[in-house]
Amino acid sequence: MPGVCLVEQKVHLLSSKKTSKSYIKINCALNICFFCCASMEKFVGVEHALEEISDENLRRETYRVLYGVSSPHETLDVPQEVVAMSEQNQFEVKGFKLPCAKEQMRAPRIVRVAVIQNSIARPTTDSLEEQYTAIENKIEKMIDAAALMGANIVCLQEAWTGAFFFCTRERYPWSELAEDPENGRSTQFIKGMAKKYNMVIISPILERDEEHGETIWNTAVVVGNNGNYIGKHRKNHIPRVGDFNESTYYMEGDDGHPVFNTQFGKIAINICYGRHHPFNWAMFGLNGAEMVFNPSATVGALSEPLWGIEARNAAIANSYFTFAINRVGTETFANEFTSGDGKPAHKDFGHFYGSSYCASPDGSRTPALSRTQDGVLVTEIDLNLRRQVKDKWGFSMTSRLPLYGESYTNASKPDFKRQIINDPLV
Repeated sequence: MPGVCLVEQKVHLLSSKKTSKSYIKINCALNICFFCCASMEKFVGVEHALEEISDENLRRETYRVLYGVSSPHETLDVPQEVVAMSEQNQFEVKGFKLPCAKEQMRAPRIVRVAVIQNSIARPTTDSLEEQYTAIENKIEKMIDAAALMGANIVCLQEAWTGAFFFCTRERYPWSELAEDPENGRSTQFIKGMAKKYNMVIISPILERDEEHGETIWNTAVVVGNNGNYIGKHRKNHIPRVGDFNESTYYMEGDDGHPVFNTQFGKIAINICYGRHHPFNWAMFGLNGAEMVFNPSATVGALSEPLWGIEARNAAIANSYFTFAINRVGTETFANEFTSGDGKPAHKDFGHFYGSSYCASPDGSRTPALSRTQDGVLVTEIDLNLRRQVKDKWGFSMTSRLPLYGESYTNASKPDFKRQIINDPLV
């Protein structure tokens, strides 16, 4: 990888000038970041670059700064059957264990959580039937792999049943993918997989609300480990930026911030653009979520500098585990489109950069999946860590909800006046 080679050269050059070790490390990290931006669709990820650094101490220290742990994570065993399956179907599998201190009075609450990122499986010009069937076949194999890795909970990416067509503003044929969340085609498939493997599955789809004028929603369906429909959550925040023309199809959700109490813990779903809104994350925490999933579809040119920060910050601020999931690849459509941003007409959204990861309430996180390849990430966590972090930092105790509740209530009123004290001499 040319970028990594130049990083090594930079370190060697600085070393020859007797530059401080810390300065060498900083320059190395900066070079890695630079080359990530320089070739977005070809760069596999920071994790791959770290593996190419020959100096073990430098690599370990960089790892500590990036991931919040003093040494590389403990990895989970990947069965040979999974290795063969992933090679045959061209997806990567990673497994990590996030640390948690053993307690004297409480038994561990160990959960294995899998997130799946994938590219589309057929061209967007093929029939919807062909596109959906191909994606379902792909997802089935990846859920199989997650099950063999011992996953208790699996979350798929946003609108996993098809291409992320919202950039086109074309309603047909794409609106045909919308379905009943409880008994629709994809939900029936997910119910079967959940029951087969005794796992909870989060399935983000396009919902068709038959009871209310056949309205479309961006919805995450939660299926229990007995193959039963538990409930759903509709996307709270809808983007109106760049090619994300989603309000052509659906509007903001209307069901608040539900938390689903499952066999393996209390879970919530903050769908895609909602990750940019701290209060959205916070409400799931106030409602008791232990794990919050962020199924997404976002492109490098727009959001990649934010990606590794937002879900990780939410985990810290709200003392729960977060899982950021993004799709992979570049999806090209038949007709050119524009989005009123001055850019020439084009046929693709840009590169969906994957990079799915898990973040812990203590600020640590796993390495991410690839920026360029389908993948399954399995993380073993102990939910006891949430209370340990709360006791250490006291974020809940010091949150001052009444103060902010009153302040935000006032800010939402038409007669709100900002609290600004002017310098009388200015």
